[in-house]
Amino acid sequence: MPRFYCPPPIPAQGAFNLPADAAHHASRVLRLREGDSVQLFDGTGHEYHGAITDMTGKQVVVGDIVHIEADRESPLQIVLAQALCSSEKMDWVIQKATELGATEIQPLATGRSVAKLSADRAAKRTEHWQQVAISACEQCGRNVLPVIHPPVEIGTWLQHMLDSDMSKYILLPQGAKSLQEQEKPQSGAVLLIGAEGGFTEAESDNALRCGFTPVRLGARVMRTETAAVAGLAVLQTLWGDFC
Repeated sequence: MPRFYCPPPIPAQGAFNLPADAAHHASRVLRLREGDSVQLFDGTGHEYHGAITDMTGKQVVVGDIVHIEADRESPLQIVLAQALCSSEKMDWVIQKATELGATEIQPLATGRSVAKLSADRAAKRTEHWQQVAISACEQCGRNVLPVIHPPVEIGTWLQHMLDSDMSKYILLPQGAKSLQEQEKPQSGAVLLIGAEGGFTEAESDNALRCGFTPVRLGARVMRTETAAVAGLAVLQTLWGDFC
């Protein structure tokens, strides 16, 4: 059944006009017709089922709306702190992190980040990443959108994390222990991933001073986008909803 994100509120019954983007996708891309069943979600946890009752011009109306209880969120809150990488890799990380259940995604400007964003470009990229996350939610069935934060400099973010009571991990090739050897997080987990060239020594030392535990994922050095996906999968397997 095709799924469409619609900003709240969505009526719990009656009829509803799809937003312009969703209407275009339904009529012009998927070429749906009157009578076709669809799912709607509002990004805050609510899902609705209905059927297309009218398609006139650019307008697509969904009727017979019924609210559905469908909780597909992981019990483990995960914040992925991802150093900025090339645009295609960053899109891929956002997409896969959404599918893997990350609650928040924080892009970070680091010393070895390939991507360098001005304030204007950073705002536009954040909007783009939000759309990537929306598409991923439409595909994977999540009804809650992850929070995509604007990029910040890693030092500023690390200082902000000093007061966090979440379990904080930084992936380093020289990490002494694996995630499996850590205690179960009580207030969620933060996973910090470096850029293509990894962290500078000053950045990793600063993270350790801010309470991050150095961990490894096996004996091999992974690409930044691989490390993010693998780390999230391990967290979900150990303490989330993969088990």
